[in-house]
Amino acid sequence: MQTKHRLPVAILSAVLSLGIAGTVLGGPPFVTDDPEPVDYQHWEFYIASMHSKMGGDWSGTAPHFEVNYGAAPDLQLHLIAPLAYDSPPAGAAYYGLGDIELGAKYRFIQETNGWPQAGIFPLLEVPAGSARHNLGNGHAQAFLPLWVQKSWGSWTAYGGGGYGLNFVSGQGNWGFAGAVLQKQVLANVLIGVEVYHQTAYQTDFPNQGTAFNAGTVIDLSENHHLLFSAGRSLDGPIGFQCYVAWQYTFDNTLFHLGSRARPAAAP
Repeated sequence: MQTKHRLPVAILSAVLSLGIAGTVLGGPPFVTDDPEPVDYQHWEFYIASMHSKMGGDWSGTAPHFEVNYGAAPDLQLHLIAPLAYDSPPAGAAYYGLGDIELGAKYRFIQETNGWPQAGIFPLLEVPAGSARHNLGNGHAQAFLPLWVQKSWGSWTAYGGGGYGLNFVSGQGNWGFAGAVLQKQVLANVLIGVEVYHQTAYQTDFPNQGTAFNAGTVIDLSENHHLLFSAGRSLDGPIGFQCYVAWQYTFDNTLFHLGSRARPAAAP
């Protein structure tokens, strides 16, 4: 199973703040995603945690669980189920189920010497978390992005953007654009940096701005991987954000282990 795209995968699960309406969970360990789906009949499973500070408010996931599956060539199915928290500078802190994310990534252009690969990754946020406790949005949301990627030698660049649909009364839709540059510095170590921008979706909260992250993927073995990123706003409300995860990759043969027919009983 290839893991080079793990630095880019699905939207630090968008501005890393489940408790802020309009954010979309995304691809570890960055906010910006790539068009490369999980290989056909392969799986990715994550146990991850992410945290962000906006003003004096801390929010994030502790943990969240992500599953990606290559359901067909060039098609990936996606699920994130988070346990979210919100800890404001004053008042009660809350912890519980956050909004659930569903998605499907489809690559419609393969990368060649002259052309980058390209794909779409529509995401749907199911309002499972409590909006009253700032653990969810309270309404369904959607994100409709287009991603492109090009590699040369040990370097890869990818990015793109999309449009977010937010159906909360008094709030609006939002736009997102981002880019990542990464390098395979060792056979099992990948590093990268990203810059992204998100437009405002609430009139009463300064949630637009530009931010950056630096991150790494470390392959402990063919199946076990560690992911980490951290950053903050360049122009915006995020004072700090970070993401850390353990990833397990495998294919369908795992489910067939031990499935050999038992030997016939001795007479």
